[in-house]
Amino acid sequence: MELRLQRNPSSAHATTGTLTVDGQFECYTLEDLVRDLGPTGAGKVQDETAIPPGTYQVIINMSPRLGKPMMRLLDVPFFDGILIHSGNTDADTHGCILVGSRLAGDTIAGSTSTGALVALKTKVQAALDRNEPVHITILNG
Repeated sequence: MELRLQRNPSSAHATTGTLTVDGQFECYTLEDLVRDLGPTGAGKVQDETAIPPGTYQVIINMSPRLGKPMMRLLDVPFFDGILIHSGNTDADTHGCILVGSRLAGDTIAGSTSTGALVALKTKVQAALDRNEPVHITILNG
């Protein structure tokens, strides 16, 4: 399964985008600001920086912090514990990717995030259950 996150240019507070699954629109995304990390990651602002563009493996495993199975991106340079989860504003991201079925400016529209997360996680879990690798490619706008 191939996920593709196409980012829009960052606003003053956040970065929105669209997520497709195998070429079909799935949902909208919200992340922290895209920053130039530099070769050593020195440009990263903790909990306020979007992960670098690239292709990452996606798994589902138990989140020690949240206490439930979550979609996790592996081997993200300069970042640990990057999840795809629910939330509404850049304050909810902590470097992770939020999903929702509607945007409202620089936020995920109220009460649309959990449903979008469940739908995406169901598809990812089904692919993993078929022993199909899941990857996400993140592209800056």
